Amino acid sequence: MPLLPRTLFWRTFLLVSLLVLVSTLAWFQIFSFYERGPRVHQIAQTVASVVNLTRTAMVTAQAEKRRDLLLQLSEREGLRIYPSDDDEEILAPPADVLPVQMIIDEVRNLLGQQTRFAVQRNGVQGFWVSFRIEDDEYWVRLPRERIERQATLQWLGWGSVALLLSLAAAGLIVSRLNRPLKALSLAALAIGRGRRPPPVEESGPSEVATLTRAFNQMSRDLARLDEDRALILAGVSHDLRTPLARLRLGIEMSGADDAMQAGMILDIEEMDRIISQFLDFGRTDGGGEAIAPVSLSLLAAEVVEHYRALGQRVATDIAATAEVPLRALGMRRVLNNLIDNALRYGASEVTVTVRTAGADLVLEVGDRGPGIPEGEAERLKQPFTRIETARSGKGGSGLGLAIVDRIVRAHEGRFELLQREGGGLLARVSLPIAGSPGTATGPRATT
Repeated sequence: MPLLPRTLFWRTFLLVSLLVLVSTLAWFQIFSFYERGPRVHQIAQTVASVVNLTRTAMVTAQAEKRRDLLLQLSEREGLRIYPSDDDEEILAPPADVLPVQMIIDEVRNLLGQQTRFAVQRNGVQGFWVSFRIEDDEYWVRLPRERIERQATLQWLGWGSVALLLSLAAAGLIVSRLNRPLKALSLAALAIGRGRRPPPVEESGPSEVATLTRAFNQMSRDLARLDEDRALILAGVSHDLRTPLARLRLGIEMSGADDAMQAGMILDIEEMDRIISQFLDFGRTDGGGEAIAPVSLSLLAAEVVEHYRALGQRVATDIAATAEVPLRALGMRRVLNNLIDNALRYGASEVTVTVRTAGADLVLEVGDRGPGIPEGEAERLKQPFTRIETARSGKGGSGLGLAIVDRIVRAHEGRFELLQREGGGLLARVSLPIAGSPGTATGPRATT
């Protein structure tokens, strides 16, 4: 499973987010580097001033008033002053923190090298600094707010807000770029399935708008080509069927023997059927037919009865199904083409099956003919393609299965040519029924 997302939106958003994050961290490092020296100097000056003022106040104060002085320094300035003891426990500042060591070095330069520092004294945490009055040593505990980097913490807060706003802006920009691309993708899928989607709105950046404009022009050109193709096929059909009708009439009135007349008439009927397949292939984009609720089981039973009335032996295994949105004429054409193909190549056994499999409605037409070579199934779905070795010598234009494939794809379904168990070919059509009223359960009719 790939770690990176596959969609353009998330890939672009993550890239922009990473750039914003790296840029924010880089600016923070630059700020910290140039701010460190002045900040260390400021803290060292503050510590030295507090210690010097405290020492001066204690030296100049009268002995009986020192207690009151210490109380005032504690209440007003937050300073705690304690005499040093021999048995006191102190914890020195960490030696591996560069700013702390820089502050200690500069304070010692200001107060003297005998100055000691601690981050904890007798279990009480704080920033402790020692000073001397004659031979006595004292500790002064400074409030944390006097040495903490309040400005840096505020800067981090505002930087986080700026980062979140930048990420939100990046998401908005990427979504505005992704919206027209998604519309183009959906329109391209619709064209690939034989539909005519409405023009895509030409919005977004100039490059995307230019691409959308070119796509809309391509869609209009394809629609015009389809209309021209349908018009040409209709004209060819009319121009060819008229002389074919005259030929058939002439053959029937020619006085030739019955066997010759029957053969020539069969040839004319085959030519007429091939012309019909050309027309069918030209209008398998839907031909303007609306989608309506259709019961595939009832439609299949009706088509099979027509073949039985013509004397064809077609077995059925049809389960009752509810109505689902389909193009009735298109699905009738699918059934006719598959059954015709099975009857032409399938010897004596042809079976039509309709059933429900999970979220699909499945139509199967099986025969016991020679089947098709392995690996040739997809090629047979192409127009004018036939297998000359296994299923040859039976006539046909090579358009029947191509017509089925186009109609099924227009219904967003799947068309498969499979080897039938026991020999022969199994043509399977799977149509999605998601969003349809559902399938009805009923007895299975087998004949």
